[in-house]
Amino acid sequence: MAVRHVWVNRTPERVWGVLGDAERYQKWVVGTRETHESEGHWPEVGTTLRYTTGMGPLTERGHTIVRVCEPSGRLELEASAGRLGTARIAISVKPWGEGSLITMDEHPLRGAVAQIHTAPLDVALQMRHRLMLSRLRNVVESGRSGAGREAGRYA
Repeated sequence: MAVRHVWVNRTPERVWGVLGDAERYQKWVVGTRETHESEGHWPEVGTTLRYTTGMGPLTERGHTIVRVCEPSGRLELEASAGRLGTARIAISVKPWGEGSLITMDEHPLRGAVAQIHTAPLDVALQMRHRLMLSRLRNVVESGRSGAGREAGRYA
């Protein structure tokens, strides 16, 4: 299981404004190139968001389904990796001082990736989360001058 967290210099409501915006999904989710459409009203439970993922010339269509939604506090998603299976991604947001603590927990759920889940896969997920949480923090804090900005703390 890969769990990481970052402190963001914004309120949980501001963080939720980004998490709850399907159009900004591709700005913080690593590997997502563009969002195509959603079925339902993101991030209501059962809503499916479709997108293109990939690196270089290799692309794949993917989708994510909202499994749990507690506005300003918790969002749990099931992301499809096509033939490889699905992963559970749980994001919690808690007030922390004048900002928010965002925790991300991801692990393979179904399919081939769940069958071959190993420590090296967790290391790769940790690296992905570090980048993803950095991007999320930047999107949440955007619109502010860089002066006095906290760098964020990862665990």
